[in-house]
Amino acid sequence: MRILVICTGNRARSQMAHGWLRKLGAARVEVSSAGTEPKGVHPIAVRVMHEVGIDISGHTSDHVDLYAGQHFELVLTVCDSAKESCPVFPGAARTLHHSFEDPDDPDLSEAELTAVFRRIRDEIGEYCGALLADLLE
Repeated sequence: MRILVICTGNRARSQMAHGWLRKLGAARVEVSSAGTEPKGVHPIAVRVMHEVGIDISGHTSDHVDLYAGQHFELVLTVCDSAKESCPVFPGAARTLHHSFEDPDDPDLSEAELTAVFRRIRDEIGEYCGALLADLLE
């Protein structure tokens, strides 16, 4: 099953969902992630995912256009902005949207940011587990 996860910056939420889906889906899924305005993988996202045994340090922050014309069983948007500005994927068998809070708040200290990233990581992990249970059963 091919899954594409999309967020605006492809920096945190989509990267964490990409990691969770890849780990939880194991050999049953092929996962990619992209952004409508890619900004690079957030180092705190890499760090908090590593805490739960998921390595996203090799992920790239790709533009959604890279995947245009490809077939996916599922295209999942994880932020409202991406849902609104995302191109249509005619090759997608199914599209879903689930909005997660943006953990990257520039007004927070690093310790506060890390706590928010952990909370969002866990929310995304729970969602991805339930999603895969539904899709793969």
